[in-house]
Amino acid sequence: MTSPLRSLWSAPAAVPPPPRRVWRDWALVGVLVPLVVVEAALRPEVPWRWAWGVALLALVPTLLWRRTRPFTMLAIAFGAGTAFGLATGDDPQLFTTAYFLVLVYAVMRWGSGRAMLGGGALVLGGWALSLATGAPSIADLIGSAAVVVTTWSLGLAFRWRAGARARELDRMRLLEREQLARDLHDTVAHHVSAIAIQAQAGLAVADRDPDAAAHVLRTIELEASRTLDEMRSMVRVLRRDGGPGRTGDAGDPGVDAAERSPAPSAGDVRRLAASATGPGDLDVEVTVAGDLEALPPAVGAAVFRLAQEAVTNARRHAPGATRVDVDVRVDGSGVQLEVRDDGRPVASARPGYGITGMIERASLLGGTCTAGPVAPAPGGDADDATNGWRVSAVLPREAWTETTT
Repeated sequence: MTSPLRSLWSAPAAVPPPPRRVWRDWALVGVLVPLVVVEAALRPEVPWRWAWGVALLALVPTLLWRRTRPFTMLAIAFGAGTAFGLATGDDPQLFTTAYFLVLVYAVMRWGSGRAMLGGGALVLGGWALSLATGAPSIADLIGSAAVVVTTWSLGLAFRWRAGARARELDRMRLLEREQLARDLHDTVAHHVSAIAIQAQAGLAVADRDPDAAAHVLRTIELEASRTLDEMRSMVRVLRRDGGPGRTGDAGDPGVDAAERSPAPSAGDVRRLAASATGPGDLDVEVTVAGDLEALPPAVGAAVFRLAQEAVTNARRHAPGATRVDVDVRVDGSGVQLEVRDDGRPVASARPGYGITGMIERASLLGGTCTAGPVAPAPGGDADDATNGWRVSAVLPREAWTETTT
């Protein structure tokens, strides 16, 4: 038993870290305050009801810090409640005292291992004190124990689920970095191969044509500079520290590995209709404006991967979709990509991770990626469920120039 307890004692706080405060906290406080006052006014049979009402109102603000200081807030609430109960000689009988369970939940959901053990000790200590100072019935004991254990279990269950999702998201980000680094590696290998071929050609003509050899050396210099740029870009991607979407399983690339080109470019967007395989008939229309081939290899590969994933999502996860429009624009400001289908958006309580990977790939190149249902047109029917789904990515030239050079 010492080893599990020692592991729990040294366990860190919940991952991902909790938000400091959200609108629901203020809503909870705003609802509890009048409830306490109303209950104290409507239950004259409760001893010390107004005194307990004032005590509960004074402790309501602990809910605002229950995520960032879960054990401290629980200790304040339970300590003050226990002291007031000993002073009045009676346990609190107001139903609104049940909001203390929110603090119990918060300790298990957000607290560190020390906070969880300390919170458990506080609750068990209060339970033992109630046994020593009163004579509760067996039904009361079983009921209170069941409520506390259920609250603990819910906190631990939601903590485990959030941690599992955070780990899966981290895995997706690492996979995207690995894929981007692999694409960059293929580009570097291409440049190195070109350098080797040019060097062999230069050696072959050096004796009889010095001008040709000098031209070869200039070509080698250019290729070597490009290679160094791509290597720096790959190192930045590997060193860099680290929304819901309508996608399938994590790591699903949208096509089989055999169907992937080792180092795709933005020009490959034109063949998305053939590469994004999946069930059903889907018309993929690609519109390109600007010079895709002039993009750096890392940016070109990112444009292809983003478009490929978005088209695959539409093919696999857009009920009723018949058409996907892919719009790629390259101009002085950078690259803009928009993929839109005409299917019905699917609301999911547990979204997949494909969009997370797309966002990570775009962010690695200094860009942004968003996804969501298409808003109804002005004057249209807001209840129309066939507006479709849109993925939009922007890779600013200034950002990816800094990243890839």
